Amino acid sequence: MAALKLSLKARALRYLSAREHSRLELTRKLSRHAQEGDDVEALLDALEAAKLLSQARFSESLVHRRAARFGNSRILSELQSHGIDGDALTGVKANLAQDEIARAREVWRKKFGRSPADAAERSKQMRFLQQRGFSHGAIQAAMRNMDQIDE
Repeated sequence: MAALKLSLKARALRYLSAREHSRLELTRKLSRHAQEGDDVEALLDALEAAKLLSQARFSESLVHRRAARFGNSRILSELQSHGIDGDALTGVKANLAQDEIARAREVWRKKFGRSPADAAERSKQMRFLQQRGFSHGAIQAAMRNMDQIDE
């Protein structure tokens, strides 16, 4: 039996029912399946008008999924790669800055769990946090007073 051919709108709704997508990401996914005469941009405009596609909801969803594991610069970079910019990015940046130190400490605690024995180990731990996208200030604050972290 042949596979049922989905319309672009049905395909878009299926993608959006699984998780939030950015407009850029959904455009890429739908363009692969667009036939001649299909207008992907008009479909995306209709989905935004019906509040089924929202950049704000996508940003909030991505931040919620990534905040427990990554730092501000990594999350903001990922949002920019999805086409989020301007006021939405400024608002997200302000919200993320409030708890970056606490998130860095939690990521450090899950990975290492004990204070570094020497300078080489401390550098390794700091590089790990830096690769996760945490700022230098947040890394310094998280590495300071390791004995005071609640277990």
